[in-house]
Amino acid sequence: MLIKQNKLSIILYLALFLGIFTTNVFSQKMVPIKIDLPKAMFVGTPTNMTIDKLEKPLGKPRPPFLAPEGTKNVALNKKVVSTDDMPIIGEIDYITDGDKNGDEGYFVELGPFTQHITIDLEKEYNIYAIVLWHFHKQPRVYFDVVVQLSNDKDFKKNVKTIFNNDLDNSSKQGKGTDWHYVETSEGKLIDAKGEKARYVRMYSKGNNSNDLNHYIEVAVYGK
Repeated sequence: MLIKQNKLSIILYLALFLGIFTTNVFSQKMVPIKIDLPKAMFVGTPTNMTIDKLEKPLGKPRPPFLAPEGTKNVALNKKVVSTDDMPIIGEIDYITDGDKNGDEGYFVELGPFTQHITIDLEKEYNIYAIVLWHFHKQPRVYFDVVVQLSNDKDFKKNVKTIFNNDLDNSSKQGKGTDWHYVETSEGKLIDAKGEKARYVRMYSKGNNSNDLNHYIEVAVYGK
């Protein structure tokens, strides 16, 4: 009799839990996030790139990305730090100033080898998407692009990697399985699946044109 009562209690508890969970999930209205795109700086698709695991271009605009209503760019004007605190060109705070222009004077150029930047969102958010513009004045492919989330500013614990195309683990953040991509004015959209985090860290290790690392803008869409 006691076992039967315990089973009934467990079933009722699970039903209550699932009811709350499904209510929370489906009560959020999903709408396209608003991404203001910069002017395209080149037309067409490069055909002479010999790079392992390179995404084929869509050949059309990226489909809308849906997120809960009220989701916005929570990285705008937030503080950014970098492993290269004396950029060759530009300033670190360009990365979250909201300007995605691909011309000279709008990007920051960091030194060679593996470099990373970290954005402090100032509080924890549910993060649904990150859009990243390295450089789009000409078609380029950046290497060892790794994007991580954490609530630890030092990224020593509770680190969630949401993108990694470091195929040989040369940047020491684990071997990635994501594909390389060509930079365009649309930026690279990464699905963060609603992960909770305060800090966003991004790695790169040069590009197919030179050994340097560049950022124009990073937008973090959260709520």
